[in-house]
Amino acid sequence: MSAASEDNIDAAGKQTEPASGAAKTLIMRGNRLDSRDLFAAEREIIITHGEEHYRLRLTSQNKLILTK
Repeated sequence: MSAASEDNIDAAGKQTEPASGAAKTLIMRGNRLDSRDLFAAEREIIITHGEEHYRLRLTSQNKLILTK
């Protein structure tokens, strides 16, 4: 199963490119996602959950920090 890293749908229901121009496909195995795939290009990602935004960061000690 694969999932797009962002769901950008225009008014016509068509998939559009993210504003940054960097589309990414992530592979899930069951309910698992490898963090190396998430942080391949950046050390920080933004997760949107409803109306809330969370920041997931990879530290210099290779730990994960999730903040609101």
